[in-house]
Amino acid sequence: MNLDLWIPQSVLWTLGAVVALLAVATLIVAFMRRGDASNRHAELAARVTSWWVLVFVFAVAISFRRSVAIAFFAVLSFLALKEYLSLIPTRRADRSVLFWAYLCVPLQYVWVGMHWYNLFLIFIPVWAFLWIAMLMVLRGDTRDFLRAVGTIHWGLMTMVFGLSHLAYLLVLPEGKAIAAHGAALLLFVVLLTELNDVLQYVWGRTLGRHKVIESVSPKKTVEGLVGGALTTTVIAFFLAPYLTPLTPAHSIAAGLMIGFGGFLGDVTISAVKRDIGVKDTGSLIPGHGGILDRIDSLLFTGPLFFHFMAFFYF
Repeated sequence: MNLDLWIPQSVLWTLGAVVALLAVATLIVAFMRRGDASNRHAELAARVTSWWVLVFVFAVAISFRRSVAIAFFAVLSFLALKEYLSLIPTRRADRSVLFWAYLCVPLQYVWVGMHWYNLFLIFIPVWAFLWIAMLMVLRGDTRDFLRAVGTIHWGLMTMVFGLSHLAYLLVLPEGKAIAAHGAALLLFVVLLTELNDVLQYVWGRTLGRHKVIESVSPKKTVEGLVGGALTTTVIAFFLAPYLTPLTPAHSIAAGLMIGFGGFLGDVTISAVKRDIGVKDTGSLIPGHGGILDRIDSLLFTGPLFFHFMAFFYF
């Protein structure tokens, strides 16, 4: 089978730079942990290790064939939805309805692969929304109905509809207003979102004094939020000409949107975890818990960036 690379050189060079930075970070963390009897930097070491895994998986997923990259996000959506529904209590009457919820995952990504923009936009917010509600009503069980239907709908909107916007970046039309390669746009938003998480962590650990939403996420600070968002905006400004058609003003707007949007995605999933009484959504990724612990920020930044690009450039 022929697996020719389809991504542009700008993406390859950016991925190479990320790998180089990770190599430097690994050496720095190894130096910091020398003689660290208290193991203070164990969390940081785990984060760097998980970054190696995530960068490798992401690079492979987007490197060969556009269909492979779309399938990767479909699997990611399925795993995220499965993880979410395994944590949230569901009624016995709704067990068969969950089959239709899972079926929405491949269907949503079929529309992405077909470049069917209108159906991509309305399938889950309209058709799946009405279909699943109807099925649950026909079961005849009204006990906790509102909670149950809201749980499933919210899961589909975030884990499937929200995340699928990242996949649709790969099939956005090129050469209309300003040429833009989908893989470059995808790398731009994913890289900035993940960097924003790291930067907010670093700024918070370094200068953090004032809590943002202590009842939801006790470690989040105003200094971490603002420092991370502003630094992400600076990176967006310099990275945008290399990967995107964004103007300087739009790159600043996108950086701020990703910085604060990523924070909102993070604390939203934190609120879900606190509601159900768990620390992590799973243990699949070393140092970061489950799938949702790693993609929580992308659930917000993906749709925000996609529609920002669609409004101004496509």
